[in-house]
Amino acid sequence: MQELDAAASPAHGHALPRRRRRWLRWLIALPLAALVLSVVQVATLRFVDPPFSAFMVWRQLEAWGDGDWSFRIAHDWRDLDDISPYVPLAVIASEDQTFAEHYGFDLKAIERARKNNERGRKVRGGSTISQQTAKNLFLWSGRSWVRKGIEAWYTVLIETMWPKHRIVEVYVNVAEFGDGVYGAQAAARTYFRKDAARLTAAEAARMAAVLPSPRRYSIAKPGPYVQRRAQAIQRQMRYMGGTGYLQRLE
Repeated sequence: MQELDAAASPAHGHALPRRRRRWLRWLIALPLAALVLSVVQVATLRFVDPPFSAFMVWRQLEAWGDGDWSFRIAHDWRDLDDISPYVPLAVIASEDQTFAEHYGFDLKAIERARKNNERGRKVRGGSTISQQTAKNLFLWSGRSWVRKGIEAWYTVLIETMWPKHRIVEVYVNVAEFGDGVYGAQAAARTYFRKDAARLTAAEAARMAAVLPSPRRYSIAKPGPYVQRRAQAIQRQMRYMGGTGYLQRLE
C-alpha cells in the first residue's frame, strides 16, 4: 500500500499545477475577451444604430420588478439630419460646451466638480457628452469606481472610433428626457406632439434643461428651475454661434 501511495502522489502533485495553470489562463482570457468585445461593440455602433441602450433595459426591468407590467419604454431612433439642429446644440450648450475640443474628458470640469463636492455642495460629476453616451449606452446607473473605470474605457473607444457628430447623434437618441422616454423623437412626440425635426430652439432648450434629472423635472410642466435653466441654455446657444456651431463637429 505504501508503494501504491508513493506511486500515486507524483501524479496528484502534477494535477494541482495543471489546475492552477487552467485558472490562470481563464483569468487572462476573460479580461481580454471583454476588451475585444467592447472594441467590436463600439466599432459596430459607429455604423449601426443601436435599437436600445443599457439604461433602457435596466429601466424596463426595474418597472417589471416593481410589478408594473404595463410600463413601456418610449424610443424611436432618428438620424441627426432628421432632428432639429437646435436639439444637439441645446444639449451641448447645457451639458458640455467644450465638446468640439476635448477628447472625451473635460479635465477642468472634473477639477471644478471635485472642488465643488469637497465643499459639500450639490454633487456634480463633470461628465462630458462622450462619457454620458458611454454610460447610457453600455453601462448601468449608480456610483462606483468600477463603473467609472469601465465608462472611461468606453469613452476612449468612442472618441477614437466615432466622429463627434456620431457621438452627439447617439446621445440625443439614447438620453432620457422623462421617465421611460428616451431620445429626441420620443420626447418630441410625447411632450410637444410633433416630430423632432420640427422642434424650436425654446423647446429644445426645455428638453435639455431636464437632463440632469429627467425623472425629477418635467418638460410638460416645467417649474421655475427648468424655466430658468431653459432660458440660460438658449442664451448659451446664441453665444456659441447658433446652429452654425454644429459645423465644427463635421
